[in-house]
Amino acid sequence: MGGSRHLLVGLLVLALAGCAGNGQQRQSDSRYTLSQDTGPDRELDVASVSEPEPQYEPPSRSGNKSPYEVWGKSYEVMPSAQGYEATGTASWYGRKFHGHLTSNGETYDMYELSAAHRSLPLPTYVRVTNLANDRSTIVRVNDRGPFHGDRLIDLSYAAARVLGFDGQGTARVHIEAVATRPPEEQPETKKNGSAQDGNTEPEKKSALPSSKKEDRLFVQVGAFGNLTAATQLKAQLLMVTASDVHLVRSSDDSRVHRVWVGPFRERSAAEQAQRAIERNDLGQSIIIKRPAGSAG
Repeated sequence: MGGSRHLLVGLLVLALAGCAGNGQQRQSDSRYTLSQDTGPDRELDVASVSEPEPQYEPPSRSGNKSPYEVWGKSYEVMPSAQGYEATGTASWYGRKFHGHLTSNGETYDMYELSAAHRSLPLPTYVRVTNLANDRSTIVRVNDRGPFHGDRLIDLSYAAARVLGFDGQGTARVHIEAVATRPPEEQPETKKNGSAQDGNTEPEKKSALPSSKKEDRLFVQVGAFGNLTAATQLKAQLLMVTASDVHLVRSSDDSRVHRVWVGPFRERSAAEQAQRAIERNDLGQSIIIKRPAGSAG
């Protein structure tokens, strides 16, 4: 669970932002009313938890200093979350930290889907999959940690509840950053297209293969530790989309099987496939960018 590492990083960030004076530092030992972390007194109904909608947010003013130091160890903040994915141990933190500041200066709410990570930019949206039961959810990373052992990510109590390990201290998970782009980087589909001047030639050119193979979009519908579950989803998807459906093994953990639809050259086509998937209740999908040949 979160433990004192979040207190330490929170104080560090506040000090760097010029918000914490010596008096606040001296009072830090009594900052939390609970000595041990716990979940809420009442059981949380996961149906009442809203999954955050990934959207571009500029880096927060607090929490992104790089490098930063905790307990004598230095950590680097990644310049971008683009393409990030990893497999490791997740823990969770709850009532002890509820209502206190996160590393980027927001107020921690254990009933929201949020997380702490040592090196991802704040904020970042990531999809987290519990490899023990294949439950998955998107969380918003707005805090630093965990700094205990080899843990990869600290999730809010609500996220642990949704993923089904709130009764345990940890779970093995796969996480993948959800790509978001600033408004000025969104595709300008009509800037040079026929919608403005009646000339269809620019659209024909855009349909030609790109010299940059990385400019291919896929719709990722799920990531599973169970191959049977991934295969079943693939069969269902083939019934509702005319696009190719792929089973892709994670590059850092062969036990993770991701289900991709695509590739697509245009984002509008990927979004159309995404809407068809959601209409058929086949999961909450995300659009990712990968090399054209990465789906095999």
